[in-house]
Amino acid sequence: MRDPNDITDLPSPYYPHPEFGLLHLPRFIAKIRLHLKGQLPKGYHRNFTRGFDGFLCLYLGIYPQAVIEIVKTSQSDEEITQRLKEIIAEDPQSHIWNRKLVQMGMSEEGEIALQKSREHLGVSDRKDIKSFADIIEYDEGRLD
Repeated sequence: MRDPNDITDLPSPYYPHPEFGLLHLPRFIAKIRLHLKGQLPKGYHRNFTRGFDGFLCLYLGIYPQAVIEIVKTSQSDEEITQRLKEIIAEDPQSHIWNRKLVQMGMSEEGEIALQKSREHLGVSDRKDIKSFADIIEYDEGRLD
């Protein structure tokens, strides 16, 4: 069952950042903006700077707090991008991160956790929900 407090207008985790090509980065930035305004729903607090946010930062070798500070003190999307260029490698090898993101939940252990998430959402029979990114897509209404 979908949580009525879920935000349905966050960017999809499958949406790449236009400059870096990294999946989930636009979503993390959008979540930071909501967090800074005090508008990030409680259900999102548990994984804020953890989950995909944390895994992305770990992959890039940066701290989530650094990204939060950049978003907090920048005046535009362009400034955010320019400042992220200072902390993200020139070639972040987006294809490696993107593959990891889309496959999270496809390992043996991941499938167990993924099935628990499907059960929690009341869609335990949905084998087309194959990853945690798919769980987000379903939960936020982008995957029927």
